[in-house]
Amino acid sequence: MSDARKPVAITVDGKQLDGTLLSPAKLIPGVLFIHGWGGSQEQDLVRADEIAQLGCICFTFDLRGHARDDGERESVTRSDGLADALAAYDFLAAQKEVDPSAIAVVGTSYGGYLAALLTVQRPVSWLALRVPALYPDEHWEIPKALLPRDEIVRYRSHFRTGYQDKALAACETFGGDVLIVESQHDDYVPHPAISSFISAFQRSNSLSYRILKGADHALRDEACRKAYNDLLLTWIEEMVRGGRRTR
Repeated sequence: MSDARKPVAITVDGKQLDGTLLSPAKLIPGVLFIHGWGGSQEQDLVRADEIAQLGCICFTFDLRGHARDDGERESVTRSDGLADALAAYDFLAAQKEVDPSAIAVVGTSYGGYLAALLTVQRPVSWLALRVPALYPDEHWEIPKALLPRDEIVRYRSHFRTGYQDKALAACETFGGDVLIVESQHDDYVPHPAISSFISAFQRSNSLSYRILKGADHALRDEACRKAYNDLLLTWIEEMVRGGRRTR
């Protein structure tokens, strides 16, 4: 039954007819998209448009140092990236139609890393991470573009825990629903990093894990992009419908 009932009257031929206007009891879920390093919001617009058709309000944005600001990329730190993600979350949550208790965050690669960190500082109901990246906690304030690539490769090639990594520590305390998507042929985020994320979600309400067969890190193949879009759409639809039944 709707929670919002408003008595109204309409006039027909000089007669007043009493009525009741019923509005949806719940506000609308919000979905925030955080793109990967070197990407842009353009990569999320198609899937965001599809998810908006489910009755969600979606927000995509360009991290600083990307798109029209890509000339500044070499000065951007991970601290800057997290600040951007938090500001984008706050903008979405402040929209009057959005239910602040029903927000999903969808992060890709570096965006997945930021999404995990975001959950410590903002309420997130649903968290979708595609090829989420890991980075050593050290050098947090050093521009990300200047981080030693060989050090990052070594770091991702071993299983990690929240004791060693603050992004994984954030995952260990997350209590919402989680989707993790791995690419079968990923040269940037190997399976040990994905396994670290999977194991970290010890308190999540649910955890879904999928491997995109034949996919690379960037989803250059159109069929792989479509497979991911369909997977994400189905998962978000399931989460939103389940949330509407229980809220």
